[in-house]
Amino acid sequence: MEFADLDLNQIYTYADYYKWRFEERVELIKGRIFKMSPAPNRLHQEIAGKLHLKLGNFLNGNSCKVYIAPFDVRLPRKSKEDKDITTVLQPDLCVICDPSKLDVRGCIGAPDIVVEVLSPSNNKKELKNKYEAYEEAAVKEYWVVLPYEKTMLIYTLINGKFSPSGLLASGDIVTSSVLPGFSLDIAELFSGYETE
Repeated sequence: MEFADLDLNQIYTYADYYKWRFEERVELIKGRIFKMSPAPNRLHQEIAGKLHLKLGNFLNGNSCKVYIAPFDVRLPRKSKEDKDITTVLQPDLCVICDPSKLDVRGCIGAPDIVVEVLSPSNNKKELKNKYEAYEEAAVKEYWVVLPYEKTMLIYTLINGKFSPSGLLASGDIVTSSVLPGFSLDIAELFSGYETE
């Protein structure tokens, strides 16, 4: 099957997604196909890499683990059966503290933290749908990194709804309610990068 053979108006499940072998990378959000952008640019990769190292070093020896894309995160609604899962995302990074959510294919259930490093090609519809999917799945923290603005937002789940941190920029230190003791200097995260 080729990507062009798919009916973009149809609702798909993880059972369908798992069988696809075409070159295009896609995500499913509530059964709808979202074609992922071309390979991320260098700035995106460097920022994601820095965050991966920072989180990985902090979590060394901890039961929480950090994973970097491509890594499937399946967000079940009705059941964990492949045929019932209609949302499969590949966040840039995710932290999972419950090992029972991990299997050989990735994560099934909400990660504790999801990190998306935005690229110019991310569209508003995609971002809105992901935000809603992560909130509905009860992701505890959703970090949105804006490399071109050298800023970051953290949405923290409070009573089932995301509450934004306010814009974090140079001079701010990021902390996490999920990872007590973790800190990230925004200026350090973006140091050495000139945006185009």
